[in-house]
Amino acid sequence: MSKLENFTLPDRGFVFWPVGSGDSTTIVIDDDHVMQVDLRQLESSSEEDDPHAPVADLLEKLLPQKDGKPYLAAFVLTHPDKDHCQGFADLMDKVSIGEIWISPRVLSEFDEDLCDDAEALKDEAERRVKQARNGKTSSGDRVRIIGYADILDEDDYEGFPEEMLTIPGNEVTEIDGEELSSTFRAFVHAPFKDDAEAERNDTSVALQITLKTTGASCRALLLGDLSNPTVNRIFSISDDADMEWNVLLAPHHCSKTVMYVADDDGNDVLDRELMSKIEDAGGECRYIVSSSEPIPARNQSGDNPPHAKAKNRYEEIVETGHFLCTHERPSEDKPEPIVVRVSDEGCDLDPVEESSADLSGGVSAAIIEARGTDTPPTRQVGFGAS
Repeated sequence: MSKLENFTLPDRGFVFWPVGSGDSTTIVIDDDHVMQVDLRQLESSSEEDDPHAPVADLLEKLLPQKDGKPYLAAFVLTHPDKDHCQGFADLMDKVSIGEIWISPRVLSEFDEDLCDDAEALKDEAERRVKQARNGKTSSGDRVRIIGYADILDEDDYEGFPEEMLTIPGNEVTEIDGEELSSTFRAFVHAPFKDDAEAERNDTSVALQITLKTTGASCRALLLGDLSNPTVNRIFSISDDADMEWNVLLAPHHCSKTVMYVADDDGNDVLDRELMSKIEDAGGECRYIVSSSEPIPARNQSGDNPPHAKAKNRYEEIVETGHFLCTHERPSEDKPEPIVVRVSDEGCDLDPVEESSADLSGGVSAAIIEARGTDTPPTRQVGFGAS
């Protein structure tokens, strides 16, 4: 394999792969423990000139070894849409997966409504649930259910271990049977029980992931494909510490539905209060990542994400060059993974050659007139500014 053949995982940090408008985030906790949140491997990604990363193939090469096979400590599925699980069956053939994290929605889906990879993941999750009910929770059989829904009250789930069920408002520091609290924490924000029957995007697993060293920590917010109502709810009810972020993965591939709501006439109205909360939760070192195809300068009505409006709003709350798109860095034809490394000094963005991003930063004055339009602001704006 020549594409990305020289790429290596960081010792500790977050990797956002260029996979088109879909999610593939690799979290390196330490030398032995790597977590994958969502996966998208397009069939075309194996072609040399294709700009999409063959993530499953790369993980097979990059993961630590355990018992003679590449070992992924945990795979987390935010929700069973194809752009979040494509290539899972192939990944399962290539690597050993210690533990799988899923929402109850995965278990309640009808097979005919799922793509092949989502169906394979559901089958594997059901196998692991059965093993857990029988008291078998060794590596390769473990499953953690994130959230609660009525389906878990059915006989098929009676006896499922309580310690393998995590509802919003709680943290997880154990992965595949090992306590990692000195280096890792996952705080669960969603899905909420009363969203169990909502649109699939609105049942996304939402996490704050903290990676720690002896001298620093770095927090990432991964909110799946959630939209304004649920994101608003999360920011309204959560403790400030659980909302802090240094890295924000823009929900739903940089969709405007996070910060805009429709008025009675169908016009987009900016939720300034939510944007202020998102801004205030960001740390001194902050990056926003859009896991998407290149973002257009403008969108037509009805366009799928990524949305120019959303990009412009995000650019207003980070330093110049700290909004990043996985398919724009360093170039559209040869994008490289976005890597945020975590060390005792804090978190830093890996440089790339020929990057057009100005990473020197510097918070600029507000330009109020840029808000609510598709026109990118020439200077940064803070939503908390007067």
